[in-house]
Amino acid sequence: MDLRLPAPRELPRRPRRLLAAVAAVVVLAGAGTWTAALASDDTPAVRVSDQVMAVDGARLDTSFFTPAAAGRRPAVLLAHGFGGSKDDLRQQAEDLARHGYAVLTWSARGFGRSTGKIGLNDPRREVADVSRLIDWLAERPQVRLDKPGDPRVGVAGASYGGAISLLAAGHDRRVDAIAPAVTYWNLADALFPNGVFKKLWAGVFLNTGGGCARFEPALCKMYDRVAESGVPDASARDLLQARSPSAVGDRVKVPTLLIQGQTDSLFTLDQADAAARAIRASGAPVDVDWIAGGHDGGNMETGRVQSRVRAWFDRYLKGDTSTDTGPAFRVTRTGGVDTTDGTARLRGASAGTYPGLHDHRRAIALTGGEQRVANPAGASPPGVSALPGLGGSGGLSQLSALGVGLSLDFPGQYAKFDSAPLAHDLRITGAPTATVHITSTRDDAVLFGKVYDVGPDGTRQVLPSQLVTAFRVTGAGAGKDVTVSLPAIDHEVQKGHRLRLVLASTDLGYASPAAPATYTVSLKGDLAVPTAPAVTTAAAPLPAWVWWLPAAGVLAALALLLTGRRRTAAPAPDAESAEVPLVIRDLSKRYARSADRYAVRELSFRVEKGQVLGLLGPNGAGKTTTLRMLMGLITPDEGEIRVFGHAVRPGAPVLSRVGAFVEGAGFLPHLSGRENLELYWRATGRPPEDAHLDEALRIAGLGGALARAVRTYSQGMRQRLAIAQAMLGLPDLLILDEPTNGLDPPQIREMREVMIRYAAAGRTVIVSSHLLAEVEQSCTHLVVMDRGRLVQAGPVREIIGSGDTLLVGTATPVEEPVMEKVAALPGVASAVRTDDGLLVRLDPGATAERLVAELVRLSVPVASVGPHRRLEDAFLTLIGGSA
Repeated sequence: MDLRLPAPRELPRRPRRLLAAVAAVVVLAGAGTWTAALASDDTPAVRVSDQVMAVDGARLDTSFFTPAAAGRRPAVLLAHGFGGSKDDLRQQAEDLARHGYAVLTWSARGFGRSTGKIGLNDPRREVADVSRLIDWLAERPQVRLDKPGDPRVGVAGASYGGAISLLAAGHDRRVDAIAPAVTYWNLADALFPNGVFKKLWAGVFLNTGGGCARFEPALCKMYDRVAESGVPDASARDLLQARSPSAVGDRVKVPTLLIQGQTDSLFTLDQADAAARAIRASGAPVDVDWIAGGHDGGNMETGRVQSRVRAWFDRYLKGDTSTDTGPAFRVTRTGGVDTTDGTARLRGASAGTYPGLHDHRRAIALTGGEQRVANPAGASPPGVSALPGLGGSGGLSQLSALGVGLSLDFPGQYAKFDSAPLAHDLRITGAPTATVHITSTRDDAVLFGKVYDVGPDGTRQVLPSQLVTAFRVTGAGAGKDVTVSLPAIDHEVQKGHRLRLVLASTDLGYASPAAPATYTVSLKGDLAVPTAPAVTTAAAPLPAWVWWLPAAGVLAALALLLTGRRRTAAPAPDAESAEVPLVIRDLSKRYARSADRYAVRELSFRVEKGQVLGLLGPNGAGKTTTLRMLMGLITPDEGEIRVFGHAVRPGAPVLSRVGAFVEGAGFLPHLSGRENLELYWRATGRPPEDAHLDEALRIAGLGGALARAVRTYSQGMRQRLAIAQAMLGLPDLLILDEPTNGLDPPQIREMREVMIRYAAAGRTVIVSSHLLAEVEQSCTHLVVMDRGRLVQAGPVREIIGSGDTLLVGTATPVEEPVMEKVAALPGVASAVRTDDGLLVRLDPGATAERLVAELVRLSVPVASVGPHRRLEDAFLTLIGGSA
């Protein structure tokens, strides 16, 4: 059996070779099933065949969609994104089939129900699989052929699937047209930009794939090596480049529609730019479309994009020359909020030719002399630009188009160079560039370049699309001039605003040198800004006053964009609970990739003003998941959370009334406590007078320590400073997760007093803690969870003194076999051993007299019986000892 790919630029010609290639794909007996997709009277029916194919040592799970009517038609291969499967593409496949295509979807190696190791589109495996699937299509009676063994076929896909479409076109000349989306041209450049390791996105890749064991061993070893050193080496680059479309760029000679995301810190616009230049150099038609979404969220424009892909294939697969495939270049521009549904407004801008990333550059003078930048030990704390991996639950980068800034640079860790206020509006379309001189106290320097849009008052700055350029400077010890190509963006800077070039030493998403160093940075010229004047925006469909809505509209957009997908209007507020801090009804959250395993299941409880509520449960009870849903960080699968009557969802405005302390806070050690809190509040973008800083500090009780550097603080003082940070703005609902971790008894007592003082003013505190004795003294109410479900809720005194739980003293310890019999007694809900006997919780209707009679029958040496009085006892009986 010949499992080799056809040689580049060649088609299989001889019958024997063709038969061998077809034999490389074996449909497993009994694995193929035919179904008919439902259709209305005016919608063509679609036939679907699900089959598992054996391909070169792996089994690929496939689905084949064809119109019910007989006849041959062009074929389309649809490839899924990383971490997905063929099931993600079913709707698009059915739509294409109804439009007259034979469509084949498959789960790539290591995903869905397909076997094999993940090879990141290894030419010997995943790319070879595509050629085998094309062989299979060539044998289908439903598929149009250009010649024997050569079907008329296009390939489309997003992200991982987008790369395989480019690679397939480079490795197999039978591919006739492609439409890759939000993908990479050179994976080494994407994950190791300018020699810097994009550590968070690389980690997301690994985890999304299921962990190291699911990948080819060479990839796993490469990741471990680079993640440990923080520096990509030559062999790592070679490994990823060999699996990148750029490796066969000169062979991609088919019509290509490149769709790339503007809100994408993983595969930035320069990846599509490199692909466009290479493919156009081969003489093939190339159109470029910059959409409003990407791996960091935003609007993926799914309907418009799929329509354009279909038109592309109509033109180049069906040969319909009358089809309008759209402009050579199109960019979606975001601005304002649609008052009808609260979504961000989008407008298209286009040009007859693709302008590239450096079209019609304009020089912008910057000021700022030589500056010193510290790279702190351990590169911590890191600056923040994008939040890699949160695209599925947030559209953070798209917020910059609405004037909302989320980035953060730490004092002393960046240099800045400002322009004068702009005399006219300036549209940036492409990648600005700047030349700087870098000197370092160490040989290597790693910096992160970004261009901010700074408001007229100088305090509000926005990082367009939350993008940065990472670059490594070798030989920086002797000083070096470096020309930096900054992130490619499409962004309008308004008249009166300034441009600010920032060079920072750290960024959350990347690996910086752990050794401390000092960089000296100076400018060597102006900032060159591409303007692409030929790109013109379509007329706004509504008057200008709708385009720029007031601040209330921006907040509504924030609530929607943080969900990472378009939503309908939020549920109406519940007037009956408008004064209730928290109501949770039937809340459920499944574990990822599981249909029947729940982290939280059917949870309901209510919290009133002035309460200090303790959230208790053993490890795995679902406490953290519940808190994350309450803070709007994740979305429940069922049920709802209402805070003061408003439904909670990621970015909901009502979350401004919620403060949270989770897993400690990071402070700059050289700044005072007050300076740290002021810096944090400024980063939120809210007015200083809304912080209520003095009142929060008075409740926290830090006194004169506020003027001292945080590095002089004890652990207890740091915890209280973190609580004060959570209390800034005096939120009506304060959430504290393990606030007493690492504190000694006097510090724990102080923390208890902080919580009690805060709630005394009519506000509400929810505290999750494993210190049961402390919860008993500081909390007024309890919610006890186990295995994701509510076990009991109510006032502390009622739960501790619950009449259904008895403490049975015994003269001698009770052996395990007897314990099992006690737990199985009628009327006994649970029984656990204590140092002095048993804690027994009774079912409703059971009595202590009946229990004592049964214990005597089992020869349990009963010495005393009475209600328990400790929270620890109540907790153990409620959860049946599972802690």
